[in-house]
Formats: sequence, structure tokens, C-alpha cells
Amino acid sequence: MTRYLALVKDAKTRIREISVDELRGMSPASALLVDTREPVEWADGRIASAVPLPRGILEGKIEQLAPDLDQAIVLYCAGGGRSALAADSLIRMGYRNVVSLAGGFGAWQEAGYPVQR
Repeated sequence: MTRYLALVKDAKTRIREISVDELRGMSPASALLVDTREPVEWADGRIASAVPLPRGILEGKIEQLAPDLDQAIVLYCAGGGRSALAADSLIRMGYRNVVSLAGGFGAWQEAGYPVQR
């Protein structure tokens, strides 16, 4: 196992993940949906209602989008690793209602759910 995968595995012990079906069943107004991928990935497609906030700047910008520490936040990336790390980081920042999308955007696409371009 690489160090990165070990880091992700460790983060997943402290966060909650939701399935693509759970996300699909949520009202867009019920949570802030954050795409933590890079801009080039965002340009190739995304989940409707998502806000782009790449992993590299997430901690510095999240308070502008979610000043309330109780705000429901769903994070996703390509495969679930970066969003797990991001969720762990936001929890350490004091956010109390943060989840990561298991399998990320790839799982969303595999499930056949709509992609916005």
C-alpha cells in the first residue's frame, strides 16, 4: 500500500461516506455539494449543483461558502480519496456535518446518473 493510500485509509476511519444513491436521493438544497477535483477535471463533467473548490485551496476558501460549522457539506473527487482527506480536514476545522461521496465522480458515472458538462 502506498503512503497516499494509507493516508486515505486512515482518514476514512474518522469520516462518514455516503453512496451515490444516497446523494441522488438528497435535495440539492439540503447540502453544499463541493467538487474537490482540479479545474481540468471539472471541465470534463460534474454533478449538477456542485461548486468547484479544488482540494489544494479548500481549507482557505470553505469559510466563504460555508461560514456555519453545522452546514451540511458533501465532498466528492474522482475516486473518493481526495474527498475523504478533505472531509477529514474540514472535520478538524470544526465542521460537524461533512460527508464524502464513496467512489467519487467515477461511481456517480458508473451508476448512470446525469453529468453536467
